[in-house]
Amino acid sequence: MATPLLYAKFEDGYIFKLASSQSSVLHIGLNGSQLVKPEFFPVSGINSIAAIIGVIRLRSSRYIVVATKTTEVGQIRQESINRVTEYKVLPLSNSFLKDDDEQKYLELLKFHLDNAQLHFSYTYDLTNSHQRQAQQKFDVTTPLWRRADDRFFWNHYVTGELIQLAQNDSRVDPFIVPMIYGYAKIVHTTTNSKPISFGIITRRSRLRAGTRYFRRGIDAEGNVANFNETEQLLILHNAKDEYDTCSYLQTRGSVPVYWAEVNNLKYKPELSIGEPPLDAAQKHFEQQVALYGDNYLVNLVNAKGYEFPVKNAYENVVTALNNPHLHYIYFDYHHECRNLKWHRVKILIDHLSQLGLSSSDYYHDHRVGASIKVLHVQQSIVRTNCMDCLDRTNVVQSTLGHWILQKQLEMGNVLPQGSVWENDKLLLFKFQNIWADNADAVSKAYSSTGALKTDYTRTGKRTKKGALNDLLNSITRYYRNNLRDGPRQDAYDLFLGQFSPYRAVDSPFKDNRPPFVQAAPYLLVASSVLFLSALLFPRGSLTSLKNLFLLASCFALASFTGFYIVKNGIQFVYWPKLVGLDYLDKHDIISDGKVLGLKYTKSPKYQSPAELSKSD
Repeated sequence: MATPLLYAKFEDGYIFKLASSQSSVLHIGLNGSQLVKPEFFPVSGINSIAAIIGVIRLRSSRYIVVATKTTEVGQIRQESINRVTEYKVLPLSNSFLKDDDEQKYLELLKFHLDNAQLHFSYTYDLTNSHQRQAQQKFDVTTPLWRRADDRFFWNHYVTGELIQLAQNDSRVDPFIVPMIYGYAKIVHTTTNSKPISFGIITRRSRLRAGTRYFRRGIDAEGNVANFNETEQLLILHNAKDEYDTCSYLQTRGSVPVYWAEVNNLKYKPELSIGEPPLDAAQKHFEQQVALYGDNYLVNLVNAKGYEFPVKNAYENVVTALNNPHLHYIYFDYHHECRNLKWHRVKILIDHLSQLGLSSSDYYHDHRVGASIKVLHVQQSIVRTNCMDCLDRTNVVQSTLGHWILQKQLEMGNVLPQGSVWENDKLLLFKFQNIWADNADAVSKAYSSTGALKTDYTRTGKRTKKGALNDLLNSITRYYRNNLRDGPRQDAYDLFLGQFSPYRAVDSPFKDNRPPFVQAAPYLLVASSVLFLSALLFPRGSLTSLKNLFLLASCFALASFTGFYIVKNGIQFVYWPKLVGLDYLDKHDIISDGKVLGLKYTKSPKYQSPAELSKSD
């Protein structure tokens, strides 16, 4: 069982030991990790940490990442769940070895850790749902990392060195703490004078992780972008050490076809759809069915306009697969809920019920001490998506959670006959805010802003203030997704091991764009600022020849550079530099031996025969 750690600087690295035990002492140094004798642990210069997040090798050095501070976000039957709030990166080499690229890699690592929403427990397996834990039937002494679901073990790559060492020596087990990236919150309350715990755990998959425009659709292995598993928990406290635990799972994930949006500074990027990925989609859904049972596929993508090709491609794939365990349902969210009628999303539940979805289909067990009796298992799941699997998706998921909670409280004899649970305003407040916070957490991980439509999730109604907040978030998303998400995607790929700096021959950070292209944004800003300054604070008469000439020159330069940037928007998007976009191929535009810019085109392996012949 893992516990907080003590550590100190030691020879060419750092030495760690459990705060509660003297038996295991781990040394992580320049050349690797090993267990050492307890007497090697020093008596001075000792610091405490919550956990080792992992060890990562960049270009010329290795670093230990540790969680220095955490905050408790709740308890599941007295087992504490923690969120990492502060971290430290411990270098394993002298600073003079760091070159410019090393510093950039280190900045990316810290960028990821600054924004990562990492959660862990010393005793509870956050990577697995209650149902999977019951089905695995591990011995309670089995270390958490050995039980972990690989999809959601976010620090799996950076703990690889310790995992390899633990394969031969179980004394290393306590130093490996599996963490999830996502959201976790458990609250304790009472309803109808009966004590309950309610909460949500959302686990983000590490297998196709990334940002909104740089990771879309599916890969050849069947992994989809922005895949999250959300578990809604209800725990009924019957007596001391006696509980009824209910768990309801839902998933969200990108439309499982080959598609991408090529950023070009326009509000709606250029949409590109590939050949129907039947093999990849089959892998995806076979895995989903094996893990969760029948899949109810709720598609919220718009039925017309910009999003229609994505909707059409999804439906074509599902029809071609002809899998009896897939139950596809299209819900025209924006049409049904137009004019702020968000409550109409409940119509979807009626449609799902007609297809066979039941509010009784959730996991339920009864626990007395260490004894667990499984009373019911969840045999199906709702997989919801919109374009980004964020805003519309979260409204639908929270509505389903609301529906399921009613049935669970009825089952537990918590509700009087014929009553509805939302009459308990305190419980309703907690429910709405937990789901809204979950929406923000998932959205920040993918789009870098909080979710839209959370006013409905928090209050049950759409408000003008919420609409204004959505507008501000949309503007922020546009800016960040075009001009800031390149490094964020690189940070994901670095931490998750998709790119190994020490294997790179050439620097990936070199900017090959022509000098004018690199300078254009600065010229635009400078000329605009100078124009406004001369206009608002002129020296002498505004109509003097000197001022008019300055205004005309600044206006002309700002207009020219602004027009150039808009026309050549793709050149000014902050693209990822470490890993390609798989579905899109990057090309340099070259003329007379000079690089004029770059472009992204659909990779030939994703093109239809007609597209290939056309390109030839």
